[in-house]
Amino acid sequence: MRSLLLAVCVVLALHCGEAALSCDTVVAEINPCVPYLTQGGDVVPDTCCDATRTLNSQVHSNVDIHRFCCCIQSAMGPINENNAWLMSVNCNERFPYVLCSC
Repeated sequence: MRSLLLAVCVVLALHCGEAALSCDTVVAEINPCVPYLTQGGDVVPDTCCDATRTLNSQVHSNVDIHRFCCCIQSAMGPINENNAWLMSVNCNERFPYVLCSC
């Protein structure tokens, strides 16, 4: 699963030259997903899929990916990696999250 997330992040990192992703944007977008990412659930809320699409459109570099990860960790602590993967699968969108140290 980690290799899948890493591969996703490498693909996302190939986009370049766009504006940097702000932590405020990440926190605001991901906020509706906090319960699912930390505790799971039967169904991924539509708001999480919408947030994932929005964030994917704004992740353009390794710096963005790292900022995204650190913002999530600082706002909500560690998330359940399996839930993040399931969210990607169920939303049919990459969730730009990797384990990192901030």
